[in-house]
Amino acid sequence: MGWGPWALLALLCGAAGAAAPLRCNVSLDIPPEQRWLPVLRHFEPAFLRAAVRRIIDESVPKWVHQVIQPIAAELQLFMPQPFAGEIAGMCKALGVNLGDGILLNFAYESTAFCTSIVAQDDIGNIYHGRNLDYGFVDILSKITLDVQFIKSGQVAYQGTTFLGYVGLWTGQSPHKFTISGDERDGGRWWENAIAAFLNRNYPVSWLVRDTLSEAEDFQSAVLRLAGIPIIAEVYYIVGGVSPKEGMVITRNRRGPADLWPLNPLGGAWFRVETNYDHWTTPPPFDDRRTAAIKALNATGQHNINFDTLFKVTELPDPCHAGCGECALVMQTALRAPSGPESPLSPCAESHNLLTCILSSCLDKSAASFALTQFRQRHTAANDKFEEDFLEEDFKMFTVFEIQNATALIQRVGTDL
Repeated sequence: MGWGPWALLALLCGAAGAAAPLRCNVSLDIPPEQRWLPVLRHFEPAFLRAAVRRIIDESVPKWVHQVIQPIAAELQLFMPQPFAGEIAGMCKALGVNLGDGILLNFAYESTAFCTSIVAQDDIGNIYHGRNLDYGFVDILSKITLDVQFIKSGQVAYQGTTFLGYVGLWTGQSPHKFTISGDERDGGRWWENAIAAFLNRNYPVSWLVRDTLSEAEDFQSAVLRLAGIPIIAEVYYIVGGVSPKEGMVITRNRRGPADLWPLNPLGGAWFRVETNYDHWTTPPPFDDRRTAAIKALNATGQHNINFDTLFKVTELPDPCHAGCGECALVMQTALRAPSGPESPLSPCAESHNLLTCILSSCLDKSAASFALTQFRQRHTAANDKFEEDFLEEDFKMFTVFEIQNATALIQRVGTDL
């Protein structure tokens, strides 16, 4: 079933001569263990088993393999559904060890070098483009999938992924929002990721898929992506359906390090993220950011659209040599160029995420972030209220967390 005229996702292959990914449906109405079986039938099992073995052998440290394999069954207890069931179902169908299935998903989590761009044209349409750069091009080009997740006969959400990988680095919830994820180098990746996973933190791509499934709109998507604990640092890029609905979220494992929204009225009609904190300078050997910014400025806000944004994402600099996944350009919805605005929630009316977060956050990191937002925006006269706020509701916060979040707000300033 197609998206219809009000929601488009254009999948365009950037690698020369690359075939379009297999487009398939995965039913959310059947048990997780069975969901991917119809997709597996499109592939030769022996090829898939060999691919799993090679990716793990060449990308997973030996000590990780030795730790995970003996406790694979126990690890399922730490894995939320539907992800645990989906991995187990594919492993059983292919005759692959469950530990290898888990390691395969961790291997994909550890490297996602990308360029993501969210932009607003001069009539308020939001466009979201990305490319994703992986190794193993000879394998991954053959198992890249464009997946529609179907619930009750309707497309619940859509994403681009690799067969065997149950997370999503790129996806769209129709009529609502788009998400892409870019790796952020946090150092000691495997040690920290496994420790966080055993603490029941989400893998970063699982949170993307979970958000596509659960969030109702752009604001709630940003809240979930900013606040829910994850196993590794990452950049989440989000696009919405209304003007100003574009955001780059810089994540620590426990919560947000920075929120960087579109500010079209101030001239910032696009944001570019290329695996480096936007307030720092990328290294000269990997300055994809400058090339993308120059191309966007040369294009101009009036001329930004699917075709022109795709040309930016396929530039030699933004896409590393050997780019393993296709360039992707997304638009959540096409807004009418004129006429009354659609009804918006109170949060969206003010274009202020603070209101949303203060009123609905349940996660400790998101709540800490919200509190420091409040502190930054109010005078010393509100100190007593804030102290009561902390005492009554957030006794679990540490002074370090509050100070760290306050430093974040000083960078964000008044953009939100």
